[in-house]
Amino acid sequence: MLGCRVVGHAGEYPPMPATEVDPDFSPTNGSPSSTVDASCDWREPRVFEDLRGWIDALKEEDTLQEIDVEVDWNCELGTIARKAFGTGEGPAILFKNITGYNEDSARCSQLFTGGMSNYSRLAMTLGLPKDSPARDLVLATRYYLSQRVEPTQVATGPVKENILVGDSINLFDFPVPQWHREDGGRYINTFQATVTMDPDTGVHNLGIYRGMIGQRDTLPVLLWRAQNWGVHFQKWAERGQKMPVAHVYGWEPSLPYCASAPVPTGVSEYDVMGAIRGKPVELVKCETNDLLVPASAEIVVEGYIDPDPSTFEMEGPFGEYPGYFGGDAGPKHVTKVTCITHRNNPIFRGTLEGTLPKMLNENSVMSSIQRAGVAWNVLERAGVPGVTDVHCSPANNGTTVFIQLNQTYRGQAKQAAAALWGSNSAHLRYKNVWVLDDDIDIRDYGAVDWAFAYRVNASEDDIVFFPANFGSLLDPSTRLKDRDPMLFGTGKWCRVLIDATINLDFEPEEQYGGKRYPPTVAPHKADMDKVNARWKEYGFEE
Repeated sequence: MLGCRVVGHAGEYPPMPATEVDPDFSPTNGSPSSTVDASCDWREPRVFEDLRGWIDALKEEDTLQEIDVEVDWNCELGTIARKAFGTGEGPAILFKNITGYNEDSARCSQLFTGGMSNYSRLAMTLGLPKDSPARDLVLATRYYLSQRVEPTQVATGPVKENILVGDSINLFDFPVPQWHREDGGRYINTFQATVTMDPDTGVHNLGIYRGMIGQRDTLPVLLWRAQNWGVHFQKWAERGQKMPVAHVYGWEPSLPYCASAPVPTGVSEYDVMGAIRGKPVELVKCETNDLLVPASAEIVVEGYIDPDPSTFEMEGPFGEYPGYFGGDAGPKHVTKVTCITHRNNPIFRGTLEGTLPKMLNENSVMSSIQRAGVAWNVLERAGVPGVTDVHCSPANNGTTVFIQLNQTYRGQAKQAAAALWGSNSAHLRYKNVWVLDDDIDIRDYGAVDWAFAYRVNASEDDIVFFPANFGSLLDPSTRLKDRDPMLFGTGKWCRVLIDATINLDFEPEEQYGGKRYPPTVAPHKADMDKVNARWKEYGFEE
């Protein structure tokens, strides 16, 4: 048992009681995720042990591309990743010959990216068959967020094989790319886990926050007050102290999966990581502060963040998740590096951000599952009944969410939207909420469009605005002056509900067979069954 309490991001719903993973979980055993249906082929959680174990597993599944030819870290590497990620069908990539880092004397010569850039690899992470449908991944996420396997602390581990302090510290020793030409520099913090601690409670937070290389021992970061590490930072500053920090690069896929997810208040990301892998995470204490990090991580950068503005360095812009460059160049908080520990022959872990149509990335793919699962749990705990599915598209990173429900009373859609918008998980997500009946496939945009066309009437209050609400600082649809992180700590959104359910205020009509809406032209089941049985006989292929 750890000597400090470890918890995650600010909460979306009340914490669940600590429980052990149930390896015999099934849709019928009374689990909190009892809505998982029988089509979800549940498996034992999978342990990869470290990043290298994860890479080996991807090799076995023939979903890893090893690039042996020389690739320039300056934009070429990022462009290759962008093209490979594509629409979510490309492989993970291991770059093994990077310009300037391919000499025998190089401290770090390899970079891994794209491990979470499609649903099949997410399924592997969650212990599901790699061909599992997206809904099963959402349901598995819901389940794991209610499970706990506490970490253990060990004396040492592979990440301590090399300990660098003083003049030995040099962030440029690692093959950190210039991902985009317009980026403000070489962004080292893209898919890491940044660890901080609440000085009042000993609570740890793990999150993914952007940061670039400044000098050989400085790492300028974008620190927002509305995020958990921003809350921690403010407490340290009020004490007149610098905030300890550790940036972790490269471990099992559950690390970035949990570090990027809005894990509920009072719950440790390490606990959820343990549940996903079915085995406790082994943690070691940092060399220059009291933070705890995975013992078999590839690289850990330790340091502190000083509240003194005189220590700030220029940071930004950066190709952010909406697909635009965000956060203009300006003086930002800095991680002053006090120590670097790393494995022998470490593998750097990073990714490129920014999502465009048909140009996804691993954060957008991963976030689409996480945010749907979290939203579903928020709705359940808020008492919204009848939810049958939740979907977020990778293209918008959960900014828009689709809710499918069995509507039983008037105002149910508005209740769902209010529950989401009142949760902390809505800070950067759920700007636009669509609610649809359970006869609409919410993953079929044609079906959603049909429902929008024929079940939405603005004059019937089917479109509802919630103005001047907190929101993303990186959404360019908000005026620049309204998303100043130093002034407001958050952006300004007008959130929208589109209620595309059948209006229960309508009277049942005799000409509609006693229903509120006329029947659709969909064939009757008996007729369709007959045609399906004879389909090949007609000369059609299945």
